[in-house]
Amino acid sequence: MIDINFNFFSDAKGGDPDSTSPTLRKYHKILWSKPLPNGKPFNLTDNKKGVYLYHTSELGEFFLGSDAITHSYKNHKRKQWLTIQIQDEVNELFDAGSTIGAYILFPNNRVDGKHTINQARGVNSLIDDRFDLTLECIRLFYLGQESPLYDTFLRYKNFFDLFEDFTGYIKFFLLEDLVDEHQKIKFYLPFDNFKTKPTFVEIDEYLIYKKGVMDFIKARNKRIEDYVTHNAST
Repeated sequence: MIDINFNFFSDAKGGDPDSTSPTLRKYHKILWSKPLPNGKPFNLTDNKKGVYLYHTSELGEFFLGSDAITHSYKNHKRKQWLTIQIQDEVNELFDAGSTIGAYILFPNNRVDGKHTINQARGVNSLIDDRFDLTLECIRLFYLGQESPLYDTFLRYKNFFDLFEDFTGYIKFFLLEDLVDEHQKIKFYLPFDNFKTKPTFVEIDEYLIYKKGVMDFIKARNKRIEDYVTHNAST
């Protein structure tokens, strides 16, 4: 039903898999159409014109889009001074990040013309598209605490309310491998509470980051495979 090794660029027809890979959309629909922490079904449909995936019920109306949550920075111009020196390492991470373990759903309807979550993660210099940092913002949001993405998340509070709390969010999206037993984030690099912009000063720093991301993708792919296998047998 789900091939955790499938590379979504293979059927994206040269586009961004988040919007053009039919297999990725199918996988998202299969994985995230399931009961919420409160037991109510969260069924997704892909037949609403102009909408990637859609849900409507007494829970509310949700317009959802795919978002890549791991990045090799292969195509980031400001990091080319680094990535060009270790192209094989970067390509390995890029390929790993093209499998289902490296994707998630976020609401993608714009509210008051402001950034979606996907957009805000990319343009906020304190996040720089890092999902470990995004997940810390989500953790803080559930605690009612400020973060670089707090205002963005507030626009989509009804979405985060679906999962009741941070643990509910983690379990629903099978993200357990990026948190420890105390529900604290396993950061890819040392974290300074958003005091400075995340960046790579040297190659070794990127390689540490890469190992953390690769470990997460591998573990989440296995978790997804186990989840699908278990549900297929019940």
